Amino acid sequence: MSSYPRPAEPTLSVEREPVAGACPECGAERLRRYPVLSEGGWFRVVKCQECLRAVSREPWSRLGPITLLVDGL
Repeated sequence: MSSYPRPAEPTLSVEREPVAGACPECGAERLRRYPVLSEGGWFRVVKCQECLRAVSREPWSRLGPITLLVDGL
């Protein structure tokens, strides 16, 4: 057991947007789209919430959810 205090509520969350369709691996109709940070940068992925298979993976902006003014020029 840790001696560090734990927050009473989650401090970080990711909105998982429902996506229509079925998983090609397990057939579950529980696909969700959400951002993921990996060694290759930010990606928007669609994953099955049952078996966690990645159905799609598209590169996102370089800072993910953060938009710089220069990016709009």
